[in-house]
Amino acid sequence: MERVTLNAKKREQSGKGIARSLRRNGIMPAVVYKGGDSVPVQLSAKELSRFISKTAGEQVIVNLQFPDDLKQAIVKDYQTDPVKGSLLHVDFQEISATEIIKVVAHIGIKGEAIGVKRDKGILQYGIREIEIECLPDKIPGHIDVDVSNLEIGQSIHVRDLNLGEGIRIITSPDEVIASVILVKEEEVAAAPVETVEPEVIRKSKKTEEK
Repeated sequence: MERVTLNAKKREQSGKGIARSLRRNGIMPAVVYKGGDSVPVQLSAKELSRFISKTAGEQVIVNLQFPDDLKQAIVKDYQTDPVKGSLLHVDFQEISATEIIKVVAHIGIKGEAIGVKRDKGILQYGIREIEIECLPDKIPGHIDVDVSNLEIGQSIHVRDLNLGEGIRIITSPDEVIASVILVKEEEVAAAPVETVEPEVIRKSKKTEEK
């Protein structure tokens, strides 16, 4: 699994005013969680924004390099400005190489379904993320699902995934990932169907600062 190192410092003050002041000076407020504890930290806004933009939709282990310590973590959540789209705050979860953790893995769809290409069906998307449980070094950056062999009336479910040894899927096995359906010609004429793969957006908080 890919690893990225980011320089970090502990943050002594918190609050909306402090957070805005930090961002004006090119510093991004963040929080590192472990168990029931949390530690306010700050990082370079430029480096963190670049990292989030590059890895959105994937799980990446982050080495948080403090002046006197090194912590391994993953991004659990982040907040962006609803108008500008700029990064406002990031939540990290500290991890241990020997402790099993629960994470969310993104699902990517690959290929063109034969039921679409040959039989003029419509590919419908289901869930785009699943929750898994594993050791940190087993976390997949993302999960690719090939839909090339899907015919009309067929579906791919969570139970069809094979993620390898050491990874337990928590999401319900009955959840649908993708399916191909047939739309009658009169239905198409009455209401044309446009299939657009949804953009993957990591869930963000509504509050600006913890």
